[in-house]
Amino acid sequence: MAAGYAELLRTRHAARLLVGTLIGRLPNGTAPIAIVLFTRAEGGSYSLAGALAAAYGLANAVGQPLLGRAVDVYGQPRVQLPAAVVSALGMVWLALAGTGSAAAAYGAVVVAGLFTPPLEGGLRALWPSVLGGREERVHAAYAMDAVAQEVMFTVGPLLVTLCVALWDPAAALLVINAIGVLGALSVVVSEPSRTWRSAPREAHWLGALRSRGLLALLGAFFFVGTALGSITVAGVAYADEHGGQAVYGWLMAALGLGALVGGVFYGARQWRGAPERRLRLLVALLAVCYLPLMLVPGPVVMTGFAALAGVFLAPALACAFIVVDRHAPAGTVTEAFSWLVTFFGVGAAIGTAVAGPSVEAGGTAAGFAVASVAGGAALVVLMVTQRVLARPGAGRVVAGAEAGASAGSGENDRNDARELGFRTEQKA
Repeated sequence: MAAGYAELLRTRHAARLLVGTLIGRLPNGTAPIAIVLFTRAEGGSYSLAGALAAAYGLANAVGQPLLGRAVDVYGQPRVQLPAAVVSALGMVWLALAGTGSAAAAYGAVVVAGLFTPPLEGGLRALWPSVLGGREERVHAAYAMDAVAQEVMFTVGPLLVTLCVALWDPAAALLVINAIGVLGALSVVVSEPSRTWRSAPREAHWLGALRSRGLLALLGAFFFVGTALGSITVAGVAYADEHGGQAVYGWLMAALGLGALVGGVFYGARQWRGAPERRLRLLVALLAVCYLPLMLVPGPVVMTGFAALAGVFLAPALACAFIVVDRHAPAGTVTEAFSWLVTFFGVGAAIGTAVAGPSVEAGGTAAGFAVASVAGGAALVVLMVTQRVLARPGAGRVVAGAEAGASAGSGENDRNDARELGFRTEQKA
């Protein structure tokens, strides 16, 4: 398993792009906790802290597909780096201005969220060209990508708390966002990012959303996001009844560890058959694994249930990346991946909003029941739309020119090098 990922990372540019993207996404992955800690340190209420974090999340949900479309039209460097700088400046604004003026604080987090660069979608658009268009390697890279996300969401909050311990929450905002800009810079100055061009696209105001298959997938992963969002709130309620914050930390760590293990095993083998069918099975297993959480046993057993609940998350995400690739209309691949991020994030926000009243009305078990219902809803969406998903509109397969064209080559060879890693999207 590890050997397979190691082979991928030995491919030229692969490790740099993966690490650079993860570093570049640190501000996004840590923003909610950083905003909450900063607001509380400034004397703001929990309500204000939650509202500011929510405003950041909603702005991010709006900005990701818009910036993703811009990347498809103008290329990665012209969009990703300027967006990263503006987003960081939004957080600098928050750190310097504080929360004394609510309007200024909201303005700062909205700017930061709206201009968060779509590095996640950008990396997935680059994998085919970096890995030579070999489908099995691209699929393995998607699995590795999903696993790496779990690492980032584990390490990121720890880095924020370390910065707060060493300095203060304002410094944490500044340091994390400075690191994020450096990560984005590392990606956009790389050869694959500089030479990447999207396939020719049909002018259409809906962009990637004109694909019915993509819409079906987005609907399903809205509910997967809802399930995860509800678990974070229900987990707090469970921890309050069984030992406090330490228990909550163990539950969330177990959830991430389960996803990490599942992603490693999923990426360790080559899968045959249509990914759309495989995705239905993975989401079904994901939904089933949410059910034991409603039993709310003691902390030790509950930690095991949390790990089980995470096992099929990374495989489902990795498989979803493949399905996005197959259904995204020509020239919209970055936008399509960004829409997945948006729907997942909005679903998570809805899940946190629904789980709170559910816990108050029916106890902790009712909060975890939201996750089970949402997981079932995701499966229902995939089942109802399976005919649509069975007819992918386009599969993005990369071949393209060799990277190291000799200095004495003619103009055609130089053009080929500039178009590294692209082949017209084909009917699947």
